[in-house]
Amino acid sequence: MVLPLFHSTLNSSRMASYRGRQLQKSEKDLPNARMRLHDDLLSNGYYTTRLWIGTPPQEFALIVDSGSTVTYVPCATCEQCGKHQDPRFQPDLSITYQPLKCNIDCECDSDRSQCIYERQYAEMSSSSGVLGEDIVSFGNESALEPQRAVFGCENAETGDLYSQHADGIMGLGRGQLSIMDQLVEKGVISDSFSLCYGGMDFGGGAMVLGEISPPSSMVFSHSDPSRSPYYNIELKELHVAGKPLKLNSRVFDGKHGTVLDSGTTYAYLPEEAFMAFKESVIENLNLKRIRGPDPNYNDICFSGAGSDVSELSKIFPAVEMVFGTGQKLLLSPENYLFRHSKVHGAYCLGIFQNGKDPTTLLGGIIVRNTLVTYDREGEKIGFYKTNCSDLWKRLHVPEAPSPMVLAPNSTTALAPNMAPNDAPYSGFPGEFEVGLISFDISLSVNHSDLAPHITELKEFIAHELEVNTSQVHLLNFTDKGNASLTRWAIFPAGSANYISNSTAMSIILRLTKHNLHLPGNFGSYQLVEWKIEPPMKRTWWKQHFLAVILGFLVSLILGFTTFGVWLILRRRQQAVVEYKPVGAVVPEQELQPL
Repeated sequence: MVLPLFHSTLNSSRMASYRGRQLQKSEKDLPNARMRLHDDLLSNGYYTTRLWIGTPPQEFALIVDSGSTVTYVPCATCEQCGKHQDPRFQPDLSITYQPLKCNIDCECDSDRSQCIYERQYAEMSSSSGVLGEDIVSFGNESALEPQRAVFGCENAETGDLYSQHADGIMGLGRGQLSIMDQLVEKGVISDSFSLCYGGMDFGGGAMVLGEISPPSSMVFSHSDPSRSPYYNIELKELHVAGKPLKLNSRVFDGKHGTVLDSGTTYAYLPEEAFMAFKESVIENLNLKRIRGPDPNYNDICFSGAGSDVSELSKIFPAVEMVFGTGQKLLLSPENYLFRHSKVHGAYCLGIFQNGKDPTTLLGGIIVRNTLVTYDREGEKIGFYKTNCSDLWKRLHVPEAPSPMVLAPNSTTALAPNMAPNDAPYSGFPGEFEVGLISFDISLSVNHSDLAPHITELKEFIAHELEVNTSQVHLLNFTDKGNASLTRWAIFPAGSANYISNSTAMSIILRLTKHNLHLPGNFGSYQLVEWKIEPPMKRTWWKQHFLAVILGFLVSLILGFTTFGVWLILRRRQQAVVEYKPVGAVVPEQELQPL
């Protein structure tokens, strides 16, 4: 269970720039990033999305957290990080990674060479590390191109962050390091995002970074960014079974007010509100009350409700939240209950007392099967009850493929399926050019059986990687007993000096995703290693070799031609004999000695 960060005051200049940016209306339609959500709120304690960082991209499962202000993943050098879902981020393998150098706007390490970050959470877990910048990609359903963004590379984790299955956190809160603030600052998306959590027993869901057209029946609550650093709403009343709880409306306005936090699992009410809610629910139920699944907690549970979630609304009372605008949001039983893990057909309240803290904290359970739009520019949050598993169809959102490679300092991404013979592009940061892609493949076929079919294997590899056969070269072929280890290289097409970035990315993705489909007679294969190398540096002689040879040949031809013409003319001159009349006096020629 992930709870929001401890309160940290936003400085006035940052808040001023944030509010100032809100007033700048976009004059054009901006793309958005559509992303799928995975996992289940109660089974895992969170929802995750997939984010790709680096070039080539390294994939991570990150907890979607509107209460966090930084995105971070475990670093390859981390000595105090747990074992998570995916391999750690390796900065050395990304040709676009750059450490964030120490500056006046960040906290610096002891050497004052690199920016660092540190985050502590209310459940006593923490994360700390260095800050870096790299290309972040949002998946193949996103119309938003990959963008450069600052993120944290963890060097230490504690508590739940150490033991959780997810790799890290995707921070969507308000703050300079938030992925939302960075994208909005670049002007590539509108200042809005939406989350839609799947319902009980389903999990999953959807997320959109950027603006979507709100459904006509969406209800809104004002959200004041100056009220607290978290996303808050104006909750005025709670109704149970159609009757308002006997509470002063100010009970929901204590400390940080009513905070909506996607990274928190359950909901937490101030003591007075919780006691009134619990008693009202119990009064409207005709079920047996039982002990909770964990003896360490005093959960409020009921048995005999059955296992069909769609029937729960006939048994448990309806709950409504009333906002400052007077609009109501209906909470179905799945929005305030969770299944008892040890008793079939039993359920427990997923709303608890928030200790002595007067803050009202609404976690993900409250908004299951609810599209929640965080309209930061409009300073409001919208709610729309829907089935999150088919959200795109309900909202009539068209499909949009996502490019995987971004030209730096450019707003146009390269298509991942660009043909190999397209003009090469040298737009990676630092003018990086791909001169060679080498990779080792282990095949479960012995050396003698594979040797006669190497040419055939080369053709299949070229076909699967969508390159010309002439680009594929076998570098090494080693016998490994009942298996064979082959090393291959992909060279630039034709007379090109390097491989285009889009083609290189396409090749790498096919290799790392094991998308080579080889015939059965080659057995199964395993990618052992792959490597990208820049073009070989050429000397002046190598760069101008053809020109020199051509010039030499031209000079040689001209020389032979000139000599030939001179020789012909000379012979013609020798062939012409001066006419002398008969009897004419001829000078005496002296005989030369032998």
